[in-house]
Amino acid sequence: MKFNPYTIREDFPTLNRMVHGKPLIYLDNAATTHKPKQVIEAIKDFYEKYNSNVHRGVHTLSQEASSLYEEAHEVTAKFINAYSWEEVIFTKNATDSLNLVAYSWGLKNLKPGDEIVITIMEHHSNMLPWRNLELLKGVKVKYVDINDDGTLKYDELERMVNERTKIIAVTLMSNVLGTINDVKRIVKIAREVNAIVVVDGAQGVPHMPVNVRELGIDFLAFSAHKMLGPTGIGVLWGKKERLEEMMPLKVGGGTIKDVTLDSVEWNDLPWRFEDGTPNIAGSVGLSVAIEYLRKVGMENVRQHEIELTRYTLKRFEELKDALTWYGPQELSMRGGIVSFNIEGLDHHAVGKALDLLGIAVRTGMHCTHPLHYRLGIKGSVRASFYIYNVKEEIDTFVDSLRTITNVANILSLAQIDRDRCTCG
Repeated sequence: MKFNPYTIREDFPTLNRMVHGKPLIYLDNAATTHKPKQVIEAIKDFYEKYNSNVHRGVHTLSQEASSLYEEAHEVTAKFINAYSWEEVIFTKNATDSLNLVAYSWGLKNLKPGDEIVITIMEHHSNMLPWRNLELLKGVKVKYVDINDDGTLKYDELERMVNERTKIIAVTLMSNVLGTINDVKRIVKIAREVNAIVVVDGAQGVPHMPVNVRELGIDFLAFSAHKMLGPTGIGVLWGKKERLEEMMPLKVGGGTIKDVTLDSVEWNDLPWRFEDGTPNIAGSVGLSVAIEYLRKVGMENVRQHEIELTRYTLKRFEELKDALTWYGPQELSMRGGIVSFNIEGLDHHAVGKALDLLGIAVRTGMHCTHPLHYRLGIKGSVRASFYIYNVKEEIDTFVDSLRTITNVANILSLAQIDRDRCTCG
């Protein structure tokens, strides 16, 4: 289909909202995306027609629900070019997926003295599970720094990796800097010491073509809700041989073929890692969201975000005396995320002022405290784009920042005059 963000917007009911009397401008897509009516209707349709638990049921509704659930695995596998749908495990979210790798693979395969290399730009979800393994297994976590432009120090990574390195865990795209890491280069470094590569794809998979075979990685984690799907369902993809090396961490219903008082026979992949009743409706929503993105074209998604980011940074030049933004200048090395601060203004105050103007952004440290400390800031304002954002929204956004800056300057001058006033 021909990419047209103005036509795409018609599929998203939430974009018709008014916020504080202003048309909603939604620039918080790195936190979660809105859902097209196709996804909403598919979930509604499931509950109205097919609602039943999956697997083991011989009645019609259970068979139909099972088919939809298994089909969602196949659709997801094709989207990332997995070798097989058996390699696709449905979890709660990307955080859950990364924890599954850390504990199910890490607890079984790591030993004291082993090393895990991650980057300082990682989301806490791709940092804290590995740090927990320091306590549980006596391994050591090492951190690769960034350059001043927000790119990874690959030379430092190469020096840091050695025979003790068992895991390199890295984000495909930083949720603050927008930095797109060279995963193929990282894989090459890892393979020299037989380390595995775990990729946090929460920000990358929704915004660019991702082919796990071409990347050569071992594990990939991502979430449905950041790519037009519902909340409460995520994906862990892993090479079959790596998944076979994992022990089921959460066990019970659905994870076994047979249990006696003396033994357990675990279920086939991926079911041994999908304990209990899964998010069946969520899998239906994810499947439809993926088909929606496939029709849009992931190359189109990527190109659209490059254009929006280029336009935003160009307009930011108008505020260069008051505004500082973070991340690579080269657009080929960054995604559709722009984090920034306005001099003299608290990031939360800027976010609230934008909200009063109908503009939704994210403020704070974005679950990347060590990265913010490395940047020397206590937080930032983050604008993030997706397929339904348009340049006119960027214009309103930047014009609003100018207004906020001007008002802040006026109030600052007024406060100075008041402080100087000695009259009673």
